[in-house]
Amino acid sequence: MNVKVIRARALDGVAHGFLGRRGGVSEGVHAGLNVGTGSQDDPAVVEENRRRARDAVLPGSTLVTLYQVHSADAVTVLSPFEERLRPRADSLVTNRPGLALGILTADCAPVLFADRQAGVIGAAHAGWKGAIGGVTDSTLAAMEALGARRERVAAAIGPCIARASYEVDESFFRRFADAEPENERFFADGKPGHFRFDLEAYVAHRLAAAGVKTVEMLGLDTYGDADRFFSYRRATHRGEPDYGRQISIIGLG
Repeated sequence: MNVKVIRARALDGVAHGFLGRRGGVSEGVHAGLNVGTGSQDDPAVVEENRRRARDAVLPGSTLVTLYQVHSADAVTVLSPFEERLRPRADSLVTNRPGLALGILTADCAPVLFADRQAGVIGAAHAGWKGAIGGVTDSTLAAMEALGARRERVAAAIGPCIARASYEVDESFFRRFADAEPENERFFADGKPGHFRFDLEAYVAHRLAAAGVKTVEMLGLDTYGDADRFFSYRRATHRGEPDYGRQISIIGLG
């Protein structure tokens, strides 16, 4: 089965793709295109999946990823680094051709950025911690340091857990409401003492508030579509021993 690449209209003309679990060689709970080096999957299988993912988006490029830690930290990549030397951060930016920037997710929101005119791209991992911490703001600042202008940047938010699937408790809600009272609009009532959080809409809000004029939300729910996507929360609810990770990639040819 071929790798399924989901593309955003906002990023037309830039090599990019949001990949799910289709087209890989992993088996069992990791079945499909698991690219998670931190998973319990066979490392050789994961490496093959990463190769397939890269070639589906930008053949011949060098894939660079991070040791993601749910931070707001962005790193500028000017040359490839070894996998074992991955920076601990949650966003990558570059203006160098031949590099494919990769973000791994399993419910968190992947965000891909491009200023076509400046030839600057970025990729961010926006879980709730990184999102409220400002990982998208850090990405834009790092892109601007390379010559991008945020009003020219287009951003697309890929597959992530949807509000219908994302139940959180009162303390989670309070953290966002205390940060900005208007954040309450990203929550719907859940069972008593709980809420349902719209991560994708919140990330889009942060991008727009930062001055990004073109923001595309793909509206794809990782939790609710087990055939297409890996989901940490779904694996937890099912009592599975581990979970796969999907990748989102952007690069300059």
